[in-house]
Amino acid sequence: MVDRLAVLLERFSVTAQVFHAGALCGINTLEAEEGLGQLHLIQRGPLEVFHGNTSLQIAEPSLLLYPRATTHRFVSDADSGADMACANVRFEGGAQNPICAALPEVICLPLDEIHGASEVLALLFEEAFTQRCGRSALVNRLFEVVMIQVLRQLMETGDVKGGMLAGLSHPRLRNAIVAMHESPAKDWTLDALATAAGMSRTVFANSFRDALGMTPGQYLQGWRVGLAQQALRNGKPLKVVASDVGYGSEAALSRAFKAQLGASPREWKKAQAA
Repeated sequence: MVDRLAVLLERFSVTAQVFHAGALCGINTLEAEEGLGQLHLIQRGPLEVFHGNTSLQIAEPSLLLYPRATTHRFVSDADSGADMACANVRFEGGAQNPICAALPEVICLPLDEIHGASEVLALLFEEAFTQRCGRSALVNRLFEVVMIQVLRQLMETGDVKGGMLAGLSHPRLRNAIVAMHESPAKDWTLDALATAAGMSRTVFANSFRDALGMTPGQYLQGWRVGLAQQALRNGKPLKVVASDVGYGSEAALSRAFKAQLGASPREWKKAQAA
């Protein structure tokens, strides 16, 4: 089986930074902070969570993930509270990160339903709730491990409907998607992608559109432009970026950029700097 997460995480990193560990009592509001999501691990509740016009009742040990900046409010018992470990989650590139963009607004999972995570979670809670040398660095890494386990679970269970993660859940489409991820500069044709998926051209095109809500060509353009954005943020010259992501010229990349984002690379860079 192809490793569906490896290239994603190599190209677009996900990092975590713990900001709370212990009891959370009464009413607490976390304001949205641009570029940051939050990952909360609730060891003991009960806890009610409000975001927008929606609320969640959490009565068992659970994971709560807001991948994008979202204001949310916790309500727990004023005296006993709820035991939690919380971290800010930063997706490289922010909301434009393809992993971040593929996730739903909120994910809530019972901890015992996250396959293979019990030992990691036990160590994370033990370290988070004590004061040991290197505590923060270790807990940050453990939060990142939990993020990977959640992404793996979402793909293996197929719980996400539509978008990249839905495609990566598909037993055949994922082979074509990973091929595009690994070799974005290749001159991919519909026939070549269908062959990578082990499907006929027509069945592949229809299945791809049904699963991801877009054509293979649209997906490839989005992936290439996302890589271009990352390279431009890191200071690479436009001409080099165009070649690296599969466009023969700056003009060709600019057209794809404009079609995808509504701005040319130079306009986008100027807006980012501002």
